[in-house]
Amino acid sequence: MSEAVQTLDGWYCLHDFRTINWASWRYAGEEERKQAMEELQQFMNDWQSVENDKQGSTVAYSIVGQKADIAFMHLRETMDDLGELETAFNKKIFAQHLLPAYSYVSIVELSSYMAKPGSDPMQDPEVVARLKPILPKKKHICFYPMNKRREGNDNWYTLSMEERRNHMRNHGMIGRSYAGRVKQIITGSVGLDDWEWGVTLFSDDALTFKKLVYEMRFDEASARYGEFGEFYVGNLLTPEKVTGLLSL
Repeated sequence: MSEAVQTLDGWYCLHDFRTINWASWRYAGEEERKQAMEELQQFMNDWQSVENDKQGSTVAYSIVGQKADIAFMHLRETMDDLGELETAFNKKIFAQHLLPAYSYVSIVELSSYMAKPGSDPMQDPEVVARLKPILPKKKHICFYPMNKRREGNDNWYTLSMEERRNHMRNHGMIGRSYAGRVKQIITGSVGLDDWEWGVTLFSDDALTFKKLVYEMRFDEASARYGEFGEFYVGNLLTPEKVTGLLSL
């Protein structure tokens, strides 16, 4: 039996994708639409207060394409916090004009493949900051779930610890070459959702997503052992842009 890698785990994460029911929104009364937008603005202000207090973080994006219209990515200290946040949102007027498109539950994760022997990574402020990050407010987002393959000779989980460490070291070198252009947050979801990991990329240049993911496809960790779900991409949705998005 291969040795299981230990993980460092941080804040709980919810990716919440919704589709706007434009027919419902269009036929709602003007007063109802106004109240719904005020509630949404208040929620966004409340989420910002949580972030200011370093008890979590939230970003909102408008999704490009037909998979969804808007997406919220929430980080919170506990799973209970995520559940309460989601329930409170669903009870508001605006949520009555939304349809669920996709969701993903996970935890911010760092693997210990690269940990220094004998060290306590949780004493490293940089590690703690990566496990409890303030989400970047970049212009664009790209999210996708992924697995490591478990088929025949291409079974990631039968590789030795050293083999997996080498693969991930090479894989990480590609990501580091994009430092400053892309911010990446990895969340683990084994036992929590249908895939094993969620990858969220942030950048001010959407073309960078294409270049990074394409280059990584040639790395053996992805080419041989990676399986990928659907990709969601979008544009930053600030409180100021909400009005423009929802105006009729």
